[in-house]
Amino acid sequence: MKKAVFIFFLFLLTVYAKAAGTFDFNNICQQAYTEITKLKFGAAKPLLAKAQQQNPENIIPLYLENYIDFFTLFLNEDPVEYKRLKPVLDNRIDIVKEGPSSSPLKLYCLSMLYMQKSSLEIKFGETWSAAWDIRRSYLLIKENRKAFPAFTPNNLLYGGIEAIVGTIPQGYKWLAGILGLKGSITEGMQLVRDFVYNQDNWGRLMNNESVFAYCFLQFHLENKKAETIQFITAKKLDLIDNHLFAYMAANLTKNFKQPDIAKEIILNRNKSVDYLQTPVWDFELGFNYLYHLDTKDAIVHFEKYVNTFRGKFYIKDVYQKISWAYYLQGNMPAAEMARKNIINKGGTIADADKQALKEARNNAEWPNNLLLKVRLLNDGGYNKEALQLLIGKTINHFDREEDKIEFAYRVGRINDDMNKFDEALYWYNKTIELGERRPEYFAARAALQAGMIQERKGDKQKAITFYKKCLEMEEEEYKNSIDQKAKAGIARCKGE
Repeated sequence: MKKAVFIFFLFLLTVYAKAAGTFDFNNICQQAYTEITKLKFGAAKPLLAKAQQQNPENIIPLYLENYIDFFTLFLNEDPVEYKRLKPVLDNRIDIVKEGPSSSPLKLYCLSMLYMQKSSLEIKFGETWSAAWDIRRSYLLIKENRKAFPAFTPNNLLYGGIEAIVGTIPQGYKWLAGILGLKGSITEGMQLVRDFVYNQDNWGRLMNNESVFAYCFLQFHLENKKAETIQFITAKKLDLIDNHLFAYMAANLTKNFKQPDIAKEIILNRNKSVDYLQTPVWDFELGFNYLYHLDTKDAIVHFEKYVNTFRGKFYIKDVYQKISWAYYLQGNMPAAEMARKNIINKGGTIADADKQALKEARNNAEWPNNLLLKVRLLNDGGYNKEALQLLIGKTINHFDREEDKIEFAYRVGRINDDMNKFDEALYWYNKTIELGERRPEYFAARAALQAGMIQERKGDKQKAITFYKKCLEMEEEEYKNSIDQKAKAGIARCKGE
């Protein structure tokens, strides 16, 4: 009788173990994962189907399917698709929870799924849910580090979270406290960097994902912009057949004021239908053309973007840029129509969208034509052309107070970009003097840029003084993004 009971319980345990599934990151799954992290979903899906057919109990194909849905939803932001897939995303989490705890992949996969889920919740305006899912992701990967310290992928996910949390703006510190999150840019980035240069099996397999994360974090959090571009070049990343790398490189070179390079990357990418089809490419191209005042081409790509994109992020920002392009062409009816669309379309989660809406709602005067051209040329790194437009101009050339402040700021930014730091600091201080009590963002951004100059010069105390001044200002435009950069600067200077 005892033997029969023992056999019965052994049978139950066997059935449960089988039902719980396994985490087998086999060769087929590895091939699929590599294709997914190129955004080449047409090649990845048959591989996942084959892996599931060969072993229906393997949880990894299901986990990788989540990557496809995540990238698609994150880049395309289709609310109908999000509503359809949301229960699917939750179900995958439930299945992974039932997986065997003996594998380090269980908590790692769970942490990653919660991180992807939270990123989508932010995109679709579910901020509170996103905060709690970030907490779940953080606690799970923290637990996995303790349970499986030799599992190197932990460093990528935990380090990334720690670095990001270390730059949470002051206005959101209370939320981090409630959620129990603690961060450090220095420690977090070191973990990410260790994994990027790690040559074990996991490091080689996850190269696409880790390099993508590392470049964005190094560029924005560590403010190592030139180093990031050099890293991309030195690594000779595939920018043609790997769309994840192409998107990353195009976005970062654009933000590094190299729009011609960014445009070339986008136009030269592999156009196969196997890759995720996304209007993000038109978004990027629109800016790259606008920065050189090629307004006709900019309008074509921006309008294609707003007509095909289903989400809300940066819609108001793009309509503002469309209105500027028509304004520079002298087509005021089209410019006014685009300004109306700023009010009626898109969302206001992103600072750029908030700024665009504020300008449109206030029925503000159109930007000074000259300063707008200077701004766009400088944003594109065309500083010699921008300076040509400013020859013979002084602050007194402008009547409106906001134009005087912007003039000082633009001259500072141009000198900054041309490594004329003493001249830049003079004009940044002038901008702060004129605008620190006004709602425009120029003074806060000038303080941020001045802090970066002092940080590069090695005077960390002066840098912190400027960063703190930036945080103290009550400007309303780009507040969160500017504050996050200032806080990251203080953390870097303090070695936190």
